Amino acid sequence: MRLTVLGCAGSFPGPESPCSAYLVEADGFRLLVDFGSGSLSSLQRYVGLHAPDAILLTHLHCDHILDAVTYVVVRRYAPEGPYPALPVYAPAGAPDRLSAAYHDDGTVEDVYQFYALEPGTFPIGPFTVTVDRVNHPVETYGVRLEHGGRSLCYSSDTAPCDELLRLAQNVDVFLCEASFLDGVDNPPDLHLTGREAGETATKAAVGRLLLTHLVAAWGSEAHTLESATSAYTGPVEVVRAGASYDI
Repeated sequence: MRLTVLGCAGSFPGPESPCSAYLVEADGFRLLVDFGSGSLSSLQRYVGLHAPDAILLTHLHCDHILDAVTYVVVRRYAPEGPYPALPVYAPAGAPDRLSAAYHDDGTVEDVYQFYALEPGTFPIGPFTVTVDRVNHPVETYGVRLEHGGRSLCYSSDTAPCDELLRLAQNVDVFLCEASFLDGVDNPPDLHLTGREAGETATKAAVGRLLLTHLVAAWGSEAHTLESATSAYTGPVEVVRAGASYDI
């Protein structure tokens, strides 16, 4: 498997990165996991405008879905004609949410073929996909992808929870959010700190920890990285838009 980070900024685009979007490739199949604000630009820059074979949206907050709205134009109005409907795996409210964002009385179901997520395991292309609800104010799914004996877990947005720990168990790469700073009074049941990401990585015995969804405007990358490495002794880094990882 190969992971390419198209966007990794938390909550809103940062000065150096769009919001969450991650392309995972295996056997020539490209799965786009989240499609946040600004990431359509990165899709064109690093991969290609029509690269995705399927999309998985972990939850319906704007910083994880908004460029799926913009992408409607790409597939519906291409000069060579409309593209076939693209599979989209997402919480049940996705068709209405994306349609409302695109047009008050329109629909996007000519562009996307929707499949409602629920906890469990299922195939997408060559991947074995496992999702479970994690600890966030809206319906949100952490994701585990497996292929060819290798594995990747993506936390999506979540506070600490047992579901995330199970999804991440023994994975080769753990792509984990770390939005909040340690040592301050953070809202409960919303996001992880660097230390909490590191603790989850240690408990799950993951092979490598990749930190994402940092908020540049009021965070501290150095502080988050230090906090994570205090709790996890394996390889750890903060991801960048455009970075790729072989798994």
